[in-house]
Amino acid sequence: MDKVQSEHNNKFTLRIRSKTDQWIDSGFKKITISMAATVALVLFSILIVVFLESKPSIQNYGINFLITSDWDPVNNRYGAFTAIYGTIITSLLSLLIAIPLGVGTAILLTEKIFSKKVTQLIGLMVELLAAIPSVVLGLWAVFVMEPFIRPLLNYVHSHFGWIPIFSTEAVGPGLLPAILILIVMILPIITAISRDSLEQVPKRLREASYGIGATRWCTLFNIILPAAISGITGGVLLALGRAMGETMAVTMIIGNSNNFSWSLFAPGYTISAMLANQFGEADGGQISSLMYAAFILMVMTLLINILAQWLVKKLSLKY
Repeated sequence: MDKVQSEHNNKFTLRIRSKTDQWIDSGFKKITISMAATVALVLFSILIVVFLESKPSIQNYGINFLITSDWDPVNNRYGAFTAIYGTIITSLLSLLIAIPLGVGTAILLTEKIFSKKVTQLIGLMVELLAAIPSVVLGLWAVFVMEPFIRPLLNYVHSHFGWIPIFSTEAVGPGLLPAILILIVMILPIITAISRDSLEQVPKRLREASYGIGATRWCTLFNIILPAAISGITGGVLLALGRAMGETMAVTMIIGNSNNFSWSLFAPGYTISAMLANQFGEADGGQISSLMYAAFILMVMTLLINILAQWLVKKLSLKY
């Protein structure tokens, strides 16, 4: 008996690791820490540089920069309200439409509603959609999407023009076409992350729900989705950050007008589009003002990411 116990103990004795293995582990740990620190250092350095470059405009215009729409380099008057409004409204409305589409597509891919071939085809199409360059989507929006939807938008304007968001006639690029192209761009992000989150839910939860007599859809909405909500929420907020920072496609289709309008059919502006259009030819106080706008965009994006981390943590603890 003692011999068997001795052999059992020897079997699970920790192996004495060589100096080389210990050196590799220690080196890997140090490299990982240094890489993580480098990422944080780069992020904060970008934020500090943008803040320092924007400091003259912050001192000159202060909070008025956020609530006025003047952009007059000749008279040195600047305000970014139109661009801030355009950034927020296009991002939020595109997200509002993309969430049910993306999560619904993820459910379709994971619940095996259709045959395996059809499911694989839809998944492939979503992945290919994510691979299309934004400039190609912008060209498609300008030459195909916007002319196609213009009659419908004018029909809406003719019947519901008394509503402020439909108060102008659609004559070309505007906020609504930009919202539609953002939906196309963020849809693959929401779909992919939602699908991964749904697939990570333990199968025993589904089986237990079926075991007590729950239907397929009852199980989905009461068990599967709540269990995957933290990952889905993280994907949604990641898509929101992408929508707020998208540049090329939005610049091509939004109209690039600094004149404020409540109408979704009117041309508009976003911060990223303003930077892309004006930074190459800017000088003097205009550069500082553009940096101020860029600093605002960075702060908004950082706040979205902090909110995402907080929500994911809270929902993970709950479920």
